[in-house]
Amino acid sequence: MCHAGNEDFNALFQVPVRMSNQVWLSQLRKNRAIAVIRASKMEIGEQMAMAVASGGMQLIEITWNSDRAAELIAKLRLKLPDCIIGTGTLFNVQQLKDAIATGAQFLFSPYVDGAMIAAAVAKDVPIIPGALTPTEIVSAWHQGASCVKVFPVQAVGGASYIKSLQGPLGHIPVIPTGGVRLDNAQDFIQAGAVAVGLSSELFPQKLVAAENWQAIAQNTSQLMQQLA
Repeated sequence: MCHAGNEDFNALFQVPVRMSNQVWLSQLRKNRAIAVIRASKMEIGEQMAMAVASGGMQLIEITWNSDRAAELIAKLRLKLPDCIIGTGTLFNVQQLKDAIATGAQFLFSPYVDGAMIAAAVAKDVPIIPGALTPTEIVSAWHQGASCVKVFPVQAVGGASYIKSLQGPLGHIPVIPTGGVRLDNAQDFIQAGAVAVGLSSELFPQKLVAAENWQAIAQNTSQLMQQLA
């Protein structure tokens, strides 16, 4: 489980952000799930992260369009030193560079952009672009993607689509999002996904509005036990 740390803020930037694809893939295979946090208030985003961390989630994405995303990423790097904190919803190279500068340890984008992939590869930070068709997935992989986000997976058949990809594209690690739920996450792993991403499915609006962080932590713990 991730735990809070007492490091000085400056110490954060003494720890290299660089992570080889081999290490990144090993973390995905170990954890199998990524919490995707999109928060309109930084304080809520922090509580969401702390809740899933207490439930055993070690891979946490703060979307770049969240409130004060850069500040939240830096803060979580300090408070949750055992977790890997990344970002997503990146749309251009400048955003990507800003995210790396703030300490993001992995990078998700909703689409395939060669310049963004190249910029991330140059900094040795895992980059996971979003794709849907086999052509897009292969294109992302050939351009240097660490793995590929298949999004929105529910639009093309869910876990059955991931299974169908395994024959010709089984060498490309994929992370389905957009349709992965607590009750079907294991189906995607069994279908061949290296990991899954969960957002609103992990953070139901009702629980977040009530600030019922304990329930979110319990749901997370159950999910991680299912995927272990």
